Formats: sequence, C-alpha cells, structure tokens
Amino acid sequence: TLDGATPVASVYDLFVANYGLDRGLGGGNVAESYDDDVPYTPAWQERITGVARDKVISVARQFAENAHKTEGRSMVIVGAALNHWYHMDMIYRGIINMLVMCGCVGKPGGGWSHYVGQEKLRPQTGWLPLAFALDWNRPPRQMNSTSFWYNHTDQWRYEKLAVDEIVSPLAPEGEWEDLSLIDFNVRSERMGWLPSAPQLETNPLEVARAAGDGDPATAAVDGLKAGTLRLSCEDPDNPKNWPRNLFVWRSNLLGSSGKGHEYFLKHLLGTQHGVQGKELGESGGRKPVEVAWHDAAPEGKLDLLVTLDFRMSTTCLYSDIVLPTATWYEKNDLNTSDMHPFIHPLSAAVDPVWETRSDWEIFKGIAKKFSEVAEGELGTERDLVLVPTLHDTPMELAQATDVTDWKKGECDAVPGKTMPNMVVVERDYPSTYRKFTALGPLMSKAGNGGKGISWNTEDEVEFLKRLNGEVREDGVSKGLPKIETDIDATEVVLALAPETNGHVAVKAWAALGKATGREHEHLAAAREEDKLRFRDLQAQPRKIISSPTWSGVEAENVTYTAGYTNVHELIPWRTLSGRQQLYQDHLWMRAFGEQLCVYKPPVDTKTIRPIIDDKDNGSPQVVLNFITPHQKWGIHSTYTDNLLMLTLSRGGPIVWISEVDARKAGIEDNDWIEAYNANGALVARAVVSQRVPEGMTLMYHAQEKIVNVPGSEVTGSRGGIHNSVTRATVKPTHMVGGYAQQSYGFNYYGTVGSNRDEFVIVRKMQTVDWMEGPYRAPETAAGTEAAMEAAQ
Repeated sequence: TLDGATPVASVYDLFVANYGLDRGLGGGNVAESYDDDVPYTPAWQERITGVARDKVISVARQFAENAHKTEGRSMVIVGAALNHWYHMDMIYRGIINMLVMCGCVGKPGGGWSHYVGQEKLRPQTGWLPLAFALDWNRPPRQMNSTSFWYNHTDQWRYEKLAVDEIVSPLAPEGEWEDLSLIDFNVRSERMGWLPSAPQLETNPLEVARAAGDGDPATAAVDGLKAGTLRLSCEDPDNPKNWPRNLFVWRSNLLGSSGKGHEYFLKHLLGTQHGVQGKELGESGGRKPVEVAWHDAAPEGKLDLLVTLDFRMSTTCLYSDIVLPTATWYEKNDLNTSDMHPFIHPLSAAVDPVWETRSDWEIFKGIAKKFSEVAEGELGTERDLVLVPTLHDTPMELAQATDVTDWKKGECDAVPGKTMPNMVVVERDYPSTYRKFTALGPLMSKAGNGGKGISWNTEDEVEFLKRLNGEVREDGVSKGLPKIETDIDATEVVLALAPETNGHVAVKAWAALGKATGREHEHLAAAREEDKLRFRDLQAQPRKIISSPTWSGVEAENVTYTAGYTNVHELIPWRTLSGRQQLYQDHLWMRAFGEQLCVYKPPVDTKTIRPIIDDKDNGSPQVVLNFITPHQKWGIHSTYTDNLLMLTLSRGGPIVWISEVDARKAGIEDNDWIEAYNANGALVARAVVSQRVPEGMTLMYHAQEKIVNVPGSEVTGSRGGIHNSVTRATVKPTHMVGGYAQQSYGFNYYGTVGSNRDEFVIVRKMQTVDWMEGPYRAPETAAGTEAAMEAAQ
C-alpha cells in the first residue's frame, strides 16, 4: 500500500483458524485429532453439551456426505427456542457456518428452515402502507419493543450482568468495561442505529413550532449539540419521557409475552407486584454513565392502558379500558404463515355479539372521535420524526468502516450518518378519520416498495377506486379509494402486495433488475394476470406469487427455500460484502469477540442469592434452569383459561420437573410448588416426569394467573406467571447499526428479550392460600398506611 506493507488474511483463513484446524501453520490452540481437548473439537464439546464425541462425528459426516452427494440438500430446521438464550446469535451463526461450508444455502431441500409459528407476514409491502399510514405520511415512527420495555419498566435499574463479564479480553482500546448494558442502548440510539420512543425530551411538535419558519431538523441538531435539547433515552425515568398511553392489540403483554412481568407491574403500572431484588442504588452495583439516575424509581408511568381482546386476559384485568373485539368467526381478515405458502381469509360467520366490534371498526371509531376532539386543540402541525439508519437504504452504510460518537466530539452531528435522520412530517389531526378511511395520495405520487426497491402503483390505486369505490365527500380524501370496511382494508393489502397481485410482482422484479443488471421478471411472468381478491380466498385459499420481498420463490418445480434467488438468480446478498458474510468487523463486534462465531457459555443473571437464604419456608430447595417453551397444546395465540384446555392437564398452571430433582426437593407429582428468584415468584402444580432432564424445569408459555392460582408464600400476592421469574437482558451486539445487514428494520433487527439463561429456586409449598378472604394490608407501617390511602 502507499503506507508500506500491510499483512492480510482471507476470511477463510481466519474462519478455519478460529475453529482450530491444523493447516501446518503452527501456533497454539490447534487440534491434531478429534480427541484433542482443544476448542471446537468433538472431544472438547463433549463436556459442555453432554453429547458423545462419536455421535457428533457421525452426524457431522452424514450431514456433509449427504450435502456432497445431493448438491446441498441437507437441511437444518430450527424453531424459536434458540432465540431465547442470551447468546442466541452465536448458536445461529454456528448453524449457518455449517450450511455455508456444505454448500446448502439456497438449495431446495437444503439450507436453513426457520420455523417461528404464525408470524410470516407474506403480503408485507401491501400491509405496511395500511398499517403505518404510508399512503399519507412518510416516514413512520417505529420502535423495537425489547429496548422500549427494558427502559420503561426500569429493568435496567436491576441489571446485574456486568459488561466486563461479556466483553472480549482482546477488545480494541476503549471504555467498554465502564459501561452498562443500557449505556450501549443509549449510544446506539444517539448514533442513529436503533430507534427511540419517545425520541426527544421536548415534544417534537413544540420543536417544530419553536423553529418558526426555519428548519426544525437543523434547530434540533443545534439544540442537541448545545445541550438545550435532550434525547429521551438519556433519562427514561424523567416524567417528561414516560410513556403515557398504551394500546394493546393482538397481544397479551401482561399475560404471556412481557419478559420481566413483575417489573411491568411495579414500574409501568404502579400496582401490586412481586419484585424481590434490589436496585443498583440499593445493592451498590455499577450505575449507568449515559443515563440519569433517580434515587426514587417511578412506580406507575402510564396514565391510560387500553386493551382490545375477545376474552378477559391478564392484560385486560390490569387495563383501564377493555374494548371487546370480534373473534375469528365474527370478522373479516387475512392470515398468513411460514408453515405454508397460502393466503388464508378469516370470514365473519356471524355478526359480532353484544357490544363487540371488529378490530377495524374499533380503530375506525377511535379515529372518528379523535378527529372530533382534535378540533381546536390540534390542527395541521409539523412533526419532527427521528429515523434510524435503516436497512436497505443508503443510510445502512452510515458507519460501516468506523464508529464515531458526535456527543463525545469524535465527529460532527450529521443526521442520517452519525445520528438519526430527521424528517419533518405534516400531520392534519382533525382529518385523521378521513385519512383512516381512504387510501392516501402518496401511493400515486411516491409509489410503494420494500427491501430497498420501489415501483409505481398508479394502476393499483385506480383499480381500488373501481373496487372499493371513490370518496365523494369534500375534504382531504375526496377522489381517493375508500377503505370503509374490513374487506376494503383486505383488498388494499391484496392489491398492493406483489405476493397477491401478479402485475405488481412483475413490476417489483423489474425494479430489482435495475439494481442487479439482470432480468428477473420471469419469476412472476406466468402469474402476471393473477389478482387475488378477498372473495377468491373465501372460495379457496390461494398460493402466493414469487416476489423480491422474499429470497425464496414459489413455483411448481421449486419449494420455498431461503436464499434461493441469491444463489440461482445471482442477486447479491444484502450484506456489507454482498456475499454470505461470515466475518463481521464492526467495532462493537470486535469488542465482544464476535467477529467470527465463537462459543459463549450462558450468562449469570445473579438472581438466586441472597434471596435463597432470605425466603426459606422449611422445605428442601433446588436451583434449576428455567425455560418457557411453547405450550404443549398450542402456541402464542392459544389461551388456556377455558374448560377444554384446562381439562387437558391439571386445571391450572403447571411446572414440569425431573424425577431426580423432585426427590431432592421432596416433591411428588401434583404437589403445589413455588418457583422464585429475585425477579418474582410463581405458583403451580408439579408435573414430575422422567422426560425432563435433571437440572432443568419448564413452564409452558402463556399460562395465566386468572384460573386456579393460589397465593405465593414469597410475594404474599396471587401466584405469578411464567414471566414473573424472568427479566429481559439486552445484548450490545444486537444494537449495532450502520453496518449493512446489521441495521435496524421493522420486524427485522434489534434487541431480543432472552430469558433461558435464568435460574429459579423450586420448593414444595407449606401453605396453599387461595386468598379468598378480605384483603390483608402489608404488615409494615409504611405498607399499611399506603394500603389505607389506596382504600380511601
């Protein structure tokens, strides 16, 4: 080079060296045989996994030999379980490495098949404009939920996992060990890698008003640099930054999905809770350096909690308002899955009963009332939206080769490069209802798109005018396609999505061809005239059309295979290198030693001591690894509080333990037991089974505390749920941005609420209290006084 000789190594060289393969180059940590106790040999893994080395060798050879003979038709099918471990990305990358080395990726019958339930949003680019009003305003304001809940339920105030436990001893020079996990999240948001909610400590409408005739974005940048304007993430416990209103729809946040359930109750809702651990301020732990610390943590941030549901779930019980919504057989909707390539309709067999309304009608009603009350309070306003450096946009390369922080003076604050992009969006609040019930003008002016490509949608807009009708009333929506009913809404999705409209699919493939320089329209040409309508789907579920939104194709001669188009259509991979990228040299990846796939043991969440010594009830206790798999008779959306589901098991919550651990704790099958740790406690009946390995206990996902749950001896309140003993622990390498494939995208990338590194103390209960008598106030003076005030 101009600066002299520079040593280089190929990724392959680094890759095989990382696995300790002996290539005659010398050095330590090199294995001469599979029996050497050197990292990554079959012998070495044996003492970690318990799997005999000969079985590992046999499976590996068979997998590779089959891939060789069939040209890549060896497949790995994985579910969501891996995603529940703190270092889940290392597990995933280990599997991917094997598939890449065996030439399996993108090969029908081989490769990576990831099953995560009913979660594949196939007509994505048709749904997004409807869901986020992209037909009226762009860009939307979005958030990754794990960081949001970690911050606003104050779980970070109890964080016991220190960065020096997970940072690499070979980390580049920096202040890594001085930071806490939330510090990394703050820096990520500040540099524009992850979204933030709220975004600014000052209402963005006020920021825009204060700018007058000037540019609100410029004023905001100047204010952030001067310190007169602050990011909300730097002080989440300041009342200015609390989330105030929460609408829960199609989710049981407080009954199944919220990791750290008791922290939600304590800090977000300010209600009775079972948190047992001490905050960092009480325990003398290391406090964050990027986040303002308040000695008194807030208890009760929300002003309003509204839930839409068709049953009285746990979330409903904690809500201020419950809006009864229609079941699957009382409304019209669409359903897609990654289990099959079909679009399914949900059809109203009967009208919604009593005061129930469909989801569409509920939100339509809210939009109408909001539009009425906005008059005189909010008019046409300018809103400043902060947008992260998004994947599949030029911003995804914002800091691909270097990481610099504008607040530390390492670079200038440049929106969309070294900090979030800033976009002014005009919002006409009194016209919200008119906008909700019509397809907005941006679909004609700006078109539609996804995954970094876009296409014209004027034909589809005209088609929807003919199909749904045209708005005739004066106002912002006059002359636009109607979206009055739920079926109208489904037709918008179906007309705009390339997966359900062949004409759009051909346009989308052509748009991609402009970027690749290759012809791809042939992948959808045979179905260009297909336009799936809602009534068509009611008559018969229809198979989707191949689109560039997905890396597999749907064809009679090819099954869907991830990466198929990259391999067979020579479409570059959506990575920094444009290839299947195995080495990632982002600064944070190097700091945590994850440039290449490495083994990392489970983290220690430190939730067992000292509570195990403080809550003794006289029964023998065992400490077990706690996991929450999908329930035996259902999955996310399956609820268990009905006679049919309860009859399948013990009529209430159950926890499975091994026969060995049951003997240690003096537990017999069907005993009432308690599992607890610093996060909280849960009560359930024991299922003692030889199928459960020693050292592990499991509680099936989504068992609520609303049927047959007695009181907890630890907390003094009713039972608990599976997430009462969990807490989200975020990982810094999931916060990386501006590095191509590691850039934020909706439903694509961000922090993960892992919980399988958690341990619980399990014991037999001495007293089963059904708590059916009058409420007993806590025995402390402060608690009694608080209870009396609450009663008054």
